[in-house]
Amino acid sequence: MIDITDRVLNAELRGKITTAEEAALHIEPNMNVGTSGFTPSGYPKAVPVALAERMKKEPFKINLWTGASVGPELDAVLASVDGVNFRMPYQTNSEMRNAINANKVQYQDLHLSEAAQLTRYGYIGGGTLDVAIVEACMITKEGYIVPTTSLGNTASYVKQAKKVIVEVNTTQPVEFFGMHDVYVPEDPPYRMPLNVVASDTRIGKPYVECPLDKIVAVVPCDVPDNTRPLGAIDDDSRAMSKNLLDFLDAEIAAGRMPKNLLPLQSGVGSVANAVIGGFVDSDKEHLTVYTEVIQDGMFDLIDAGKLDFASGTALSPSPDGQKKLYGNFDFYAPKLLLRPQEISNSPEIVRRIGVIAMNTAIECDIYGNVNSTRINGSRLMNGIGGSGDFARNGYLSVFFTVSSAKKGAVSSIVPMVSHQDHGAQDVDLIVTERGVADLRGKSSKQRAKEIIAVSSPEYRDQLQDYFDRACVATKNADKPHLLNEALSWHVNALEKGTMKK
Repeated sequence: MIDITDRVLNAELRGKITTAEEAALHIEPNMNVGTSGFTPSGYPKAVPVALAERMKKEPFKINLWTGASVGPELDAVLASVDGVNFRMPYQTNSEMRNAINANKVQYQDLHLSEAAQLTRYGYIGGGTLDVAIVEACMITKEGYIVPTTSLGNTASYVKQAKKVIVEVNTTQPVEFFGMHDVYVPEDPPYRMPLNVVASDTRIGKPYVECPLDKIVAVVPCDVPDNTRPLGAIDDDSRAMSKNLLDFLDAEIAAGRMPKNLLPLQSGVGSVANAVIGGFVDSDKEHLTVYTEVIQDGMFDLIDAGKLDFASGTALSPSPDGQKKLYGNFDFYAPKLLLRPQEISNSPEIVRRIGVIAMNTAIECDIYGNVNSTRINGSRLMNGIGGSGDFARNGYLSVFFTVSSAKKGAVSSIVPMVSHQDHGAQDVDLIVTERGVADLRGKSSKQRAKEIIAVSSPEYRDQLQDYFDRACVATKNADKPHLLNEALSWHVNALEKGTMKK
């Protein structure tokens, strides 16, 4: 067993150091288990693997709550042994996704800002959190838990749980101590204002507090985060980034935006990271970030001297980005802060400080409704994540999508989305590689004109023809639709693998 006594500074908790196999025995069938982890960063690895091995010998299931997505040592190993009955609030793992779509796992897709409060109120799991498993880089002499690359719902789950298991991960630097701002709000009607007024505001403590008698096991772990490489920045992503930057320049010129913009929020993934990367070569300076996930592009902005501060709930770098971060911790750490996700995603804070919300869409329709979670309306991809928290409340709500997908076989602009996550009322801009559709202050039919103009040329005439005929058939109703034809658009794509006529 790995020696972690130099990282567990509390004498009482040193006496609870044990193996992952022993710790996993605290988890019983049908328990509600909450874990640390967010995109897959800072999640427990040793105990879930041990639990999955036990489930192979004595099959049973648990209900799994996380902060957001987690790595394969949690989602994949438990899904592979049919060990999860219920999962919330977000995932990106293929094994777990397949289990959900095969109806082997019941899944609740949640706005991430709401997950902790819903569990505390008892709307999920009957008000009981049996066990919390959380990753730490160290435990202080007072017994405080110092998180690692994410905060997510860790603090809330530790507070709620009957039992807490702490994995001390020796691959995570102890220098994380000080990077977190841990604050768990009281629930209504006792909640006080959240006094975050800028990205670098601190309102909490740099550790998670937990009664020592609640911690039942401390487990050594030497498995690093399963970081994912980001896709190469392609021409479409560069074009989308340039289109947005040109738009923001016009906003600055019109006096609607300060020169250093407003706090930026960016969703997860290669497109979002590429768009942020576009700011590196821009003339923008003294930028700030108030977001969920801090990715490689934000490190590049710090390197370029253009980002003053970034607040999030998780660090989710690529393998190369992780090497850069850990190799220059003293340089990056003063400009980074991790908060619980109910603070990083707080709708009230997002609206008050005026966040520019930038997220991605699977598809959007000609009126501005957005589908960000399901293929052909049914099959789950990942979940809504925090996009709704930011989109509805941001000063400017932006959705990115390439105008067509699957090498041009499918249009990402459709007459009617097959599933709606974000209503048109929550969408200000749709940005494709073809341009920017500015939907602010426009009627439904005016929006259609803007959105069709940024669609793929291969589908533009088809979309315009649909809109024109819908206007005639409905006598120019407020939002003209030919319902059967709108639905057949998706049926054709599903059955033929194409949307081309």
